[in-house]
Amino acid sequence: MKILVHLLVSTLAIIIATYLIPGATITLFSAVILAVVLGIINIFIKPVVKLIALPITILTLGLFSLVINALFIILASKIVPGFEVAGFWTAFWFSIVLSLINAFFHLFQDSE
Repeated sequence: MKILVHLLVSTLAIIIATYLIPGATITLFSAVILAVVLGIINIFIKPVVKLIALPITILTLGLFSLVINALFIILASKIVPGFEVAGFWTAFWFSIVLSLINAFFHLFQDSE
C-alpha cells in the first residue's frame, strides 16, 4: 500500500511540475509511467552515477547533483512516450521543481 501511495504522490508531483515548467509536456498516463521510470532510475542507476561523479560533485559543492538529476529527466523523456522536455534547462528546472513538490507532499505523507 505504501508503494501505491508513493506512486500516486510522485505522479501528482510530476503533473504539477509539468504545469509549472514551460517546455515540459506530459499526458496523464505518461505521468504514471514516468513516476515508475524515475523510481527505477533512482534505485538502480543514480547510486552508481553519483559514486562515479563524486569528485566533481565535491568540487562543485554539490551543485553537480542538479546536473545529474536534469540528465536523468532527459533520459526519462527518451524512455517514456508522451513526456517531453524542451532541453537541458527545462529538465534542470523540472527536476528542481519536482524535488521540491515531492518533498512538500512527503511532509504530509510521513506525518500520518
